[in-house]
Amino acid sequence: MSIRNVRRDVLGDMKEALKEKLLSQDEEKRGEVEIQKLTDKYVADIDTQLAGKEKEIMQV
Repeated sequence: MSIRNVRRDVLGDMKEALKEKLLSQDEEKRGEVEIQKLTDKYVADIDTQLAGKEKEIMQV
């Protein structure tokens, strides 16, 4: 949940920068794609670690 909250905050900051003309639309779109890739990667990493921990706990 924390990862998604960070993603939401960063996307909001990027939209604000776009409004203030600090970013172009192309830069914003590239940023959104990159942020989504990172979010997906870290969510998958956490899910993998969680599954391993659950397996470890169930063995005891």
